[in-house]
Amino acid sequence: MKLPPLRTLPVFEAVARLNSFSRAADELNISQSAVSHQIKALETYLGEALFLRNGRYLTLTDEGRSYQDSIGSALLQIERASEALLGEETARIRLAVFSSFAVRWVIPRLPALKRAHSQVDLALEMTGESPQLSDRVADCFITIHPESSAFTYDLLYRERLFPICSRQFWQRVCESLGLNSAAAEDGPDGEAMTLTPEQIAGFPLLSTHSIYGRESGDWQAWFQVADQGIPAHARVQHFSHMLMALEAARFHQGIALTNDYMLSQEDDEAAFVRLPCHTLITGDRFYFAHKTSRRNEPGIRLLRRWVMDQAIASGLRSASEG
Repeated sequence: MKLPPLRTLPVFEAVARLNSFSRAADELNISQSAVSHQIKALETYLGEALFLRNGRYLTLTDEGRSYQDSIGSALLQIERASEALLGEETARIRLAVFSSFAVRWVIPRLPALKRAHSQVDLALEMTGESPQLSDRVADCFITIHPESSAFTYDLLYRERLFPICSRQFWQRVCESLGLNSAAAEDGPDGEAMTLTPEQIAGFPLLSTHSIYGRESGDWQAWFQVADQGIPAHARVQHFSHMLMALEAARFHQGIALTNDYMLSQEDDEAAFVRLPCHTLITGDRFYFAHKTSRRNEPGIRLLRRWVMDQAIASGLRSASEG
């Protein structure tokens, strides 16, 4: 078995992850010159430059980035295997998840995770909706783009958007339209009554830019389901993020488009009303992802099963969905 100098590998991993020789030295409790010596020895063995040095700035070369992906994964597997044999009780797992899903769905469920699996030490890493799938970022991910063939993806949720408002604002809507609020609320899927797009457009619309990446894109798509455009008289308030639009709706400022996981907390039913009108299927699918080569690690297996169970229990997906 032909291996590189093994003592150089943890040093390389630390420098690549921290993007700094000095911070790697502090973490490893060795001198900066020792770090530099180990990196030089590894580059000499491989015959490749792993870092580009420009004054104080340090970046990985393409070869270094590829090597980091492989080495990082291998070192993590060695660590996990050693912990298992040593009988370590704590499974340290990093989950990369975008902000709205983290704040509205994952974080409220962390106490339940701790009660059910006290050995799991879960660290949340905030990312965009399309995080780079790499061991140097996290161990597991919530993503809407299942692009890497090196990863396994479990479907959590098929997104749909529907209009909501606060209960106080709902009373205003009903009074303005001459509706019985209780009767209207009984039928969110149209059993009792359905509000038309024209009626919805008569009230302030709270729009989230990030959903479609353009101004009023969410409401444009919602009206298109009914073969209409946003009426010229509609008043649209713009927000960059769905979390902001949801809070504006909570404080009675208008009607927002939101999805199921944004309304997954116990007090949401008391705070919001889902308006009786049509739903928009966005086409986005949310997945729990982890590197296939790490599928048998106990911590990852446990977190995957817990997340999938929670998705089913909260109604994001059915038990039969694939």
